[in-house]
Amino acid sequence: MVDTPSLKPQVFFVLGGPGSGKGTQCAKMVEKYGFAHLSAGDLLREERDSGSETAALINQCIVEGKIVPVEITCQLLKKGMEKQGWAAKRFLIDGFPRNQDNYDGWSKVIGDSVDVPFILFMDADEDTMIARIIERSKTSGRNDDNIESLKKRFATFRNETMPIVDLYETMGKCRKINGLRGIEEVFADLETVFAGFI
Repeated sequence: MVDTPSLKPQVFFVLGGPGSGKGTQCAKMVEKYGFAHLSAGDLLREERDSGSETAALINQCIVEGKIVPVEITCQLLKKGMEKQGWAAKRFLIDGFPRNQDNYDGWSKVIGDSVDVPFILFMDADEDTMIARIIERSKTSGRNDDNIESLKKRFATFRNETMPIVDLYETMGKCRKINGLRGIEEVFADLETVFAGFI
């Protein structure tokens, strides 16, 4: 039997700088429309705390604001998708692909076994994102929610992730959302963008 796109899981990558609202909006899509949500960062933080052989390497990358080797991230994403039930699912994957290496690694590991209709880019300025993260840091317990790590994370985002957003834009597969407004206003935009998929 030939695989048709409609039988493949649909994956929507959700990109945006730290604090742009990726996790918040993904949670709302899960709650209202039953999407499966995988956060590359959350999966990496779980693995880092698992005591596995890759834990120390992952922790070092996170603290330094660097990107974790793509093989590790792709395997964790694949495992996460399989755990949630691979077939006929709609997945929101936030914080991935973060650079060209991630993009190439995804193509190699997952490739055509999924359909990627478009990526979602949560657009927000750095000042707003920093203010949100400083607020979040009061309760998040994350060791990368501090100004030093943030500066590195923003530099990585500008230099490595934005070219991926631009790449999807040239393919006509990027949907830009203004992440600066209130949660409900942003969510209304998401509902419009996902109209054919919800």
